[in-house]
Amino acid sequence: MSTSARRPGHFQRRFAPAALLMAVLLALGAAVSVTVERPAGHGAAERLTAEEFPTVPPLVAAPLPLSPTPSADASPVAPPSPTPVLRLPGAVPTAGTGRFGYDERSGPVLGRAGELRRYRVAVESGSGEDAAAFGQAVQTALAGPGSWVDSGRLRLQQVPGGSPRDFTVYLATARTAGRMCAAGGVDIRIGGRPYTSCRAPGKVIINLDRWRLSVPHFVGAGVPLSVYRTYVVNHEVGHQLGHRHERCPGAGRPAPVMMQQTLFLNGCRVNPWPYLDGRRYAGPAL
Repeated sequence: MSTSARRPGHFQRRFAPAALLMAVLLALGAAVSVTVERPAGHGAAERLTAEEFPTVPPLVAAPLPLSPTPSADASPVAPPSPTPVLRLPGAVPTAGTGRFGYDERSGPVLGRAGELRRYRVAVESGSGEDAAAFGQAVQTALAGPGSWVDSGRLRLQQVPGGSPRDFTVYLATARTAGRMCAAGGVDIRIGGRPYTSCRAPGKVIINLDRWRLSVPHFVGAGVPLSVYRTYVVNHEVGHQLGHRHERCPGAGRPAPVMMQQTLFLNGCRVNPWPYLDGRRYAGPAL
């Protein structure tokens, strides 16, 4: 019998289960589908099926760390090194009052043995510098390790302004330093301007210009201002202790502290200390 001759009821009974199954699947699909609006300019909304629907995040999430937590095996990262100060900004007073204020503190005895020499610290009024801060910088330079007291035959100690002393370390403006050095028989002018520091009898005189600005060849080489300060104190105190100028012992070698590093290096490397590795380091006499 041909298909066209089959009874209608037989057709409906044969396909009813399939139709029912299709209807259930369509209903389930409608229940889990969602409409997602695209941002403006992306056309009509699109339909996502159940498999494509993103996982719903929890309602309360744990707080995220502000930065990644290193693992136990991770190597510690050193903080970046601060940029060294090569010279201080701002104008430097060229002249002060000519009067000095003193750091009135008593310092520790520097050195383990030998003759004790006492010094006081003075700063010119109008220089804009603090006497206590200058005194601390002088003490740091003279304490070492590497300073003159490393000889084992010398001790140094800062005393208040009115106390008995062997010498005074002055911080003076360029004009006052020039005048004080000239009175002691030393001309510190370069190009007509008081430029270097000096030692006069009983006086170690540090030029404020150099204390704040260092010198161009130190700055150009990236040498910190603190290194220049250590050098100039040990150099001028070295004169007070009876040491004379010395020359560079050879290209690439450390400069002797008694070399005039303020003016030149002559192939030597910057060195602020009279003792290196516990031994006196010197160059040929100038």
